Amino acid sequence: MSLAHGTDDDGARRVTLRSRVSPFVAGRVVISTIILGTATLVQLATPGAFPVNPFFFLIGLTYLLSVVYLATLRHVDANPWLVDLQLTVDAGIVSAFVYVTGGIMSDFPSLYLLPIIAASTLRHRPGALLVAGVSAVFYLGIVLSQYTTLDTFPHWAVTADSGLPAPRFAQYVLATNLFGFVALGSLAGALAERLRFTGRRLVTASETIEDLRAFNEHVINSLVSGLVTADADCRILTFNRAASAITGVHMGQVVGRHAASVLGLPSHFVNRLGTLGRARSQRGDFAVRTEDGRDIELGVTAARLSFPDGRTGYLFTFQDVTDVKRLEREAGVRQRLSAVGEMAAGIAHEIRNPLASMSGSLQVLRAELPLTGDQEQLMDIVLRESDRLNETIRSFLAYARPQRASITRFDLAQVVSDTARLLRNGADVHEHHTVDVEVPPGPVWLEFDDNQMRQVVWNLATNGLRAMNGGGRLRLAVETPDGCTVALRVEDEGCGIDPADIDRIFQPFRSTFDRGTGLGLATVHRIVTGAKGSIHVRSRVGQGTTMRVVLPAAQGDTAGAATDAELAEALS
Repeated sequence: MSLAHGTDDDGARRVTLRSRVSPFVAGRVVISTIILGTATLVQLATPGAFPVNPFFFLIGLTYLLSVVYLATLRHVDANPWLVDLQLTVDAGIVSAFVYVTGGIMSDFPSLYLLPIIAASTLRHRPGALLVAGVSAVFYLGIVLSQYTTLDTFPHWAVTADSGLPAPRFAQYVLATNLFGFVALGSLAGALAERLRFTGRRLVTASETIEDLRAFNEHVINSLVSGLVTADADCRILTFNRAASAITGVHMGQVVGRHAASVLGLPSHFVNRLGTLGRARSQRGDFAVRTEDGRDIELGVTAARLSFPDGRTGYLFTFQDVTDVKRLEREAGVRQRLSAVGEMAAGIAHEIRNPLASMSGSLQVLRAELPLTGDQEQLMDIVLRESDRLNETIRSFLAYARPQRASITRFDLAQVVSDTARLLRNGADVHEHHTVDVEVPPGPVWLEFDDNQMRQVVWNLATNGLRAMNGGGRLRLAVETPDGCTVALRVEDEGCGIDPADIDRIFQPFRSTFDRGTGLGLATVHRIVTGAKGSIHVRSRVGQGTTMRVVLPAAQGDTAGAATDAELAEALS
């Protein structure tokens, strides 16, 4: 057991003996003053009483010893025998008081009980038996001195003229008091030992309970899931650390608040909490806005909670399932895209070949037949739409059957800067458009297909420009959030994307722009996922859209290696 808790005997003495002795020193002064002072007043009021000098002496001696005890108090932890000495001296002072008040005829032998009880409290059974034995010896000496050496007493002591009791009566009183001292020492010592044993068990139980409480609190706060307990009115009682991290609310700010308002639970979910007596639990996933302004998806499970006192409440466990839901949506997109890819070959054979035959036949007929002006115009429309349909099919086949990537090491910052330069001089940028580039001062290396990466940047940038018909600022940024990944961020100030459409923007043929094939973002998604990267979309209707592409960084740093080589050359 640890000494800090005072469960070890020696450890408990070293830690607590001084604090336990201090009150007894103060109590000794108070009790001595009351008893000796009262006896002094009685003596002064008794006609023909002897002088009160002995009581004055005992009071002064008690104060003097108290000062000595206080001076030695800091040493009692290392020298517990000082406490035994104090208790023995207390028994001596009681003996002196009994002596001056009549010895065998004194009414105060019961005062011996005070140092005996004090010894049992401070020093347990050994101390109680020691003081009881010392008290018995002192009292026996007083009585024997009265019956054997009366001629040696001072003039204020009891004399033979005072009329001592008969020896047999004196023996009876002596035996009774001696037996009382020893019996009280034994009984008080036994009770002290029992109390000490009970105290040790109580301390051990308290330590165990405290350890269990600390362990439970540690486990609860170590959970990655939020854990909330509430009373029958759904008022929060406890709130673990994960719950605080997920909701963005400090633990000390939620106690007493309604769980539905803190967790953002919808009314239909709260209304069903009353059925938890019949159902074991209920589960729901909700899109909520945290109090610190984040939009997350929360998976909440509610169950009935029974308290030890018979009351009932609710237990809520919840997780931030935003990433899980996003992965599920991306998996659905991949599955649908895979199905579309399997259809691509059939579409190519069923449409492209007949279309080529039709376009060739029309061109021959247009060259050989005499046509009027309207007929030539209609023929041109048919040929032009045939070419547009053929281009759509070609783009679709390029998406469904991508070419093998040619892995090279290139600087992403340079690719973004080159693309921005082409955009500024292209047909998609008008006078009211601004294209900004934010790249680090040094190179940002990627190991990927250079042409495919340029296609990703171009498709995202042109989509952003088309979303800003009324003008706006397009930002192309390269970020290095850590040493393992590289991020490309494309921001526009356009019309934004409806939240219901965000999950479908990477599906083929879902373009919202005029003359769009709906394959640009689908191609970006295929290229990024094929490079073991990810693409994240954040958009607000009427405010703009941010596309963030995260890709694995190239292994090693060429710039760093060149710097090391230059340093080595300089040192040589």
